[in-house]
Amino acid sequence: MDRGFCFTRRAAVIALMASVALAGCGHKSEAPSGETVKAASANGAVEKPVLKLGFIKLTDMAPLAIAKEKGFFAAEGLNVTLEPQANWKVLLDGVIGGQLDGAHMLAGQPIAATLGIGTQADLIAPLSLDLNGNAITVSNKVWAQMEPSLPKGPDGKPVHPISASALKPIVDSYKKQGKPFNMGMVFPVSTHNYELRYWLAAGGLNPGYYLPGDIKGTTDADVQLSVTPPPQMPATLEAGTIEGYCVGEPWNQAAVQKKIGVPVVTDDGIWHDNPEKVFGIRKDFAEKYPNTTAAMLRAIIKAQQWLDADGGKNRAEAVKILSQSNYVGADADVIAASMTGKFTFAPGDTRPAPGFNIFFDKYAGYPFYSDAIWYMTQMRRWGQIPGDHDDGWYVEKAKAVYRPDLYLAAANKLVADKVIPAASVPETDGFKPVDNGFLDHVPYDGHKPNAYIQSLKIGLKQGQKVTASGVTGG
Repeated sequence: MDRGFCFTRRAAVIALMASVALAGCGHKSEAPSGETVKAASANGAVEKPVLKLGFIKLTDMAPLAIAKEKGFFAAEGLNVTLEPQANWKVLLDGVIGGQLDGAHMLAGQPIAATLGIGTQADLIAPLSLDLNGNAITVSNKVWAQMEPSLPKGPDGKPVHPISASALKPIVDSYKKQGKPFNMGMVFPVSTHNYELRYWLAAGGLNPGYYLPGDIKGTTDADVQLSVTPPPQMPATLEAGTIEGYCVGEPWNQAAVQKKIGVPVVTDDGIWHDNPEKVFGIRKDFAEKYPNTTAAMLRAIIKAQQWLDADGGKNRAEAVKILSQSNYVGADADVIAASMTGKFTFAPGDTRPAPGFNIFFDKYAGYPFYSDAIWYMTQMRRWGQIPGDHDDGWYVEKAKAVYRPDLYLAAANKLVADKVIPAASVPETDGFKPVDNGFLDHVPYDGHKPNAYIQSLKIGLKQGQKVTASGVTGG
């Protein structure tokens, strides 16, 4: 099965089977093109034992909840308070302002802050929290128009992943009527925004461009995208304000349970095993408190391993923990609908989805430079990065934000203590092999961001800029 849960053996078994595990669950199919990343130094007592960490009420905050509830933070000498935040902007401001010591964060947030998109701050991502975990849902009204034209499998159910080309005639009909076609996502630099835009563009729909200083991103748009906090997505869809959205769980399954919408594609179908959230902290926090930073990362890595252990045996307990009001606060059945190896697209259409949430396996925790660079290619593609930069600029910025050296300082200590297997920590220069796991089959090479941007049919190209009158240049 295409899931994590591979690194669960110990001692001699791991030593003997390491090469098999790596071949089956990792990114070792190609040798690193440069020197492997070296671990930072962090040995000693924690400098700041009392911490406050922020999160948004989403399933993928699970590593923080588990690190707290299973005692992993406490075992590292940390007294951690987890505090839900109203939205991603409030969370970001809390980390920047020091009210929060760190947070469950959108992968694009520390990158955008470092680049000065929306706000300016030196944030870093020393750990990736998970792979996959999002979906795109449309209203029942839109689904009723899409469904008849979709190819069906032998069971009579739609074949997945569903392309946005099935949505295009509906969007065109809205245009003819002079009506906007509105969809929601959670934040301008969120994975959800870029996944929704990627899906739309791959289906021939332009999701619009950002003007300098414009956070709406609707210039030349076929589909109007707007920001809605994750827990409010179902209600906003039900009210008819939007016709669909991209969000993390459990808010797609909530739409299914309420019978107000139908998920049409999971993000794994848009970009196979895509990185999702990160653990974000201020750069100066890591510099001032290196041992505390390493201790936090060790606790979170242990929680990630717990979540993926032994074929997901702990997921049912994790669902109960997440359903508590101080964490996600959704019904356990709704959370379980996507977190226990399956995904429900509609009543009577539940399918195996063993890799929908991956927290530890497939090197899920390692913050790859190439992942950061992909987010920047999408920022440039849609105008959030307004001008051209050479490939070296993308690499430089990625290395300033994504910090695998800090991850390795924590992970290598856990390996030495026989807490996690050595095979679960990659030996890499920080770049994944060329990725062919996208919906439109366009390969992505993190070493060549400009060539990748040029290869995408819809989006800004070299020399192009966005003005109030549209795209110019190039």
